[in-house]
Amino acid sequence: MPESLTPLTPLSPPSPLAFPAGFLWGAATSAYQIEGAVREDGRTPSIWDTFSHTPGRTVGGDTGDVAVEHYHRYRDDVALMADLGLNAYRFSVSWSRVQPTGRGPAVQRGLDFYRRLVDELLAKGIAPAVTLYHWDLPQELEDAGGWPARETAYRFAEYAGFVAEALGDRVESWITLNEPWCSAFLGYGSGVHAPGRTDPAAALHAAHHLNLAHGLGTQALRAALPARARVAVSLNSAVVRAVSGSAQDLDARRRVDNLANGVFHGPMLHGAYPADLLTDTARITDWSCVKDGDLAAIHQPLDALGLNYYTPALVSAAPEGGSSSADGHGASDHSPWPSAEEVAFHQTPGERTEMGWTIDPTGLHELIMRYTREAPGLPLYITENGAACDDKPDPDGRVHDPERIAYLHGHLAAVRRAITDGADVRGYYLWSLLDNFEWAYGYSKRFGAIYVDYETQARIPKSSAHWYATVAGAGALPRELVLD
Repeated sequence: MPESLTPLTPLSPPSPLAFPAGFLWGAATSAYQIEGAVREDGRTPSIWDTFSHTPGRTVGGDTGDVAVEHYHRYRDDVALMADLGLNAYRFSVSWSRVQPTGRGPAVQRGLDFYRRLVDELLAKGIAPAVTLYHWDLPQELEDAGGWPARETAYRFAEYAGFVAEALGDRVESWITLNEPWCSAFLGYGSGVHAPGRTDPAAALHAAHHLNLAHGLGTQALRAALPARARVAVSLNSAVVRAVSGSAQDLDARRRVDNLANGVFHGPMLHGAYPADLLTDTARITDWSCVKDGDLAAIHQPLDALGLNYYTPALVSAAPEGGSSSADGHGASDHSPWPSAEEVAFHQTPGERTEMGWTIDPTGLHELIMRYTREAPGLPLYITENGAACDDKPDPDGRVHDPERIAYLHGHLAAVRRAITDGADVRGYYLWSLLDNFEWAYGYSKRFGAIYVDYETQARIPKSSAHWYATVAGAGALPRELVLD
């Protein structure tokens, strides 16, 4: 095990509210949500450019054309991170900015932006974590078949090598894919995300080729990066709970758990798809997309695992008359859960964020402990966690968001409890650094710790940002939750 991955040592004497020494306190973003500058320096359209410009696909017809102009304001944004005392920043690279159309040589102008960003972060003492794919597939690759096509996985590996060669001398933390479940099942199943296709078989094939892309991309990274580099993947593994202990409800939970979790962590962590997943979906696909050698290619050793968590799922067997698609992933006549037609989704009880997602920190603790058992010895990072709130400046121009402070306090307490229970959690990345383009919701939902006036692009750190800065500076949660 590399020296940089030796287990962290808790503070001594241990405090019930303290985090381990060396814990990373970060924030996260993604390229299409913040960069803007979609037609500059050789960048070509991604599937999200096409999707957001299609009438009826996003709230208000919003697009990421301008977003929050991070492409031109990155120095100011990094200065804000430094002011808040963050020591880590997770960002994604725009594939079509680096390799327009997804084929051919890398474009140095595109890579130069990320070189400048990384240099700025390092100058401020902020560790960069690069995510190679956060949903913005080059449109020309989608036109050639997209993720349901095997060739896309090979194109991803080539792209991963380009980025590694450009940034590998300065970046140690690498993430292949962000939330491949969303890419496969919201993009090709329910159609609420780009590219907006609604084909259950295509969704399952996309899942396999995303897995393959992760494996091939990991190989490409290791071939190009120094030995000290760490390679991970970020999964939005779901915490799936059954309404009751009945056999029917438990089977509904099993089906959804396989589609949400096993379809990715099975091959990535264990080298095989769950046998009952293949049985459940046999009437949709024969899985002939899985070729000899694929599972070995996918099952690459990882240095860490990223977990993204927002809210748990509650399911039961569907009542007579059909299933419910109210799963919190957007309205569609098509389900993102192929072969789960007999499953009903229920709203979990409790307070909700502006997304309608129930606030339940116990789910984060449950998720961490599951992967502590699922992948013993593998360091964990919380690579996304946060809440959308109805944030507005007050007459003095300040933005108070006590709901987000309460959310973060509860979820960080869950992380700390998991560490106490034996989990090796190395860091936490708040979603998100900035208010931004929230995919199909456009600019109607605000997740940022920093408020953005979309008309002027002015940035205002919210009260939650100052609270988080205090926690990060102390390396510990306050003993009492004090709202502003």
